[in-house]
Amino acid sequence: MTGNAQLPDIVIITGMSGAGRSTAAKSLEDLDWFVVDNLPPGLLATMADLGGRLQGAVPRIAVVVDVRSRAFTTDLRSSIEELEARGVRPRVVFLEAGDDELVRRFESVRRPHPLQGDGRLVDGIAREREVLREVRGEADLVLDTSRLNVHELRAKIVGFFGDDTGESSLRATVVSFGYKYGLPVDADLVVDCRFLPNPHWVPDLRPRTGLDHAVRDYVLGQRGAKEFLDAYTEVLRLLTEGYEREGKHYVTLAVGCTGGKHRSVAMAEQLAARLRDENLEVQVSHRDLGRE
Repeated sequence: MTGNAQLPDIVIITGMSGAGRSTAAKSLEDLDWFVVDNLPPGLLATMADLGGRLQGAVPRIAVVVDVRSRAFTTDLRSSIEELEARGVRPRVVFLEAGDDELVRRFESVRRPHPLQGDGRLVDGIAREREVLREVRGEADLVLDTSRLNVHELRAKIVGFFGDDTGESSLRATVVSFGYKYGLPVDADLVVDCRFLPNPHWVPDLRPRTGLDHAVRDYVLGQRGAKEFLDAYTEVLRLLTEGYEREGKHYVTLAVGCTGGKHRSVAMAEQLAARLRDENLEVQVSHRDLGRE
């Protein structure tokens, strides 16, 4: 193959069985990606070559791979390295969900887990999670689908890839959350806003959220709030520049407070605005808003 410019953009969809790989693949297919399901990792380079021979007719290929191959992790890593040697930087999208949710999904369709063997369903999930540990750690984008329905997952995929041109621009997701509901498992960075006074203890502000001007002004008016935003914006600038140099396409920043209603929401909106000022594409999600 000559002329790396002819090689297609490649996205690898992997992750936990039952976490929504098929839904993600179908979403990309609807966006005119050429999708290949259950491709052995060793054939990734061959698929890229075939796409290149079509002279741009298939500019974007999405490949779904899973753990049914015993040499899954070794083969996938070798295949990615081979693609990178040819000038193609594939992006890896990793889908996961909590054990309880995966058990519920498998039981609802009455299907065994592919690694379950003669054991229990939870044994198969545990084995798969261990096999995928390194792949998850190196993934460009990790999506936790535990609380997402099919339509919400599809919307997230469209949000990340809907206007994708294959360029290496960094996209950020800022998620507010409440610590009492647990950390977002797909976060790359976590910010704790509990050092600021809690509007929950102000009667007029308690029923409101961080999206309200009164709450926002209260949070941002606290000692240390502006200084924190200024300092962390500089940290984010350094991080995003480094991510782009390393070819990372997605970053998820989680901003937490106690309940995910006031401080984290207001600060997440502010950090998102500052990232947009840095010419990043930013999505904002308030995970726990409305749970109280």
